[in-house]
Amino acid sequence: MFKIIANPADCEVCSVIRFLNTKNVKPAEIHRQLVEIYGENVMTDGMVRKWVRQYNDGHTNVHDEVRSGRPSIVNDALVAKLNEKIRENRRFTIRMLCDEFPQISKTVLQEIVTNC
Repeated sequence: MFKIIANPADCEVCSVIRFLNTKNVKPAEIHRQLVEIYGENVMTDGMVRKWVRQYNDGHTNVHDEVRSGRPSIVNDALVAKLNEKIRENRRFTIRMLCDEFPQISKTVLQEIVTNC
């Protein structure tokens, strides 16, 4: 039995897929080996097959590509304002902060408060 590698970087797993695919290892066997080393939750068999198809189509980058999407509204100034509000009232609730900062989701507020 091999030692399990916990929390591998995505590019690490993709590099292994690319390496084994280059050696003509079948996707099912690649998935079996990934699960053996990285654990059950590493990646589904379908995702391995998707990556193998991409590498066979000429895709060579193992890193996530920059995606356009909704830009984050959270910046240092906003976090500073949030910290100021928290210092004003130490008995704050996330609901109270949601009322003060409606542009930030409840989940993101919770994450900011937890990490401060």
